[in-house]
Amino acid sequence: MATHHASSNEVVDLATWAQDVPNEKSKVIMKTDDMELVRLALPAGKEFADHKVSGPIVVHCISGKIEFVAMQTTQALTSGQLVYLMPDEPHAVKAVLDSVVLLTIIFKA
Repeated sequence: MATHHASSNEVVDLATWAQDVPNEKSKVIMKTDDMELVRLALPAGKEFADHKVSGPIVVHCISGKIEFVAMQTTQALTSGQLVYLMPDEPHAVKAVLDSVVLLTIIFKA
């Protein structure tokens, strides 16, 4: 079965997705040639080791609390906070609490 991606002008309710965190269900909300929008459900303790992406990213904490490590700095992000990162910048993420994160990746043209 194909994964549903949001279409142009479709409303997506991120608040209701927090219930997926215990089951760690992450979803690609939409993907085009230019960008990808991903909802990550991260149970407390889940880590993404140091990695990088070829385009700019925005990491937006929808709920919970995460630690975002980049440019030799660790920052705590809580509900409603976001951070932007330039392309090819190594970074790591750890969920301090059960968290829902919205990840936006812009692909290089």
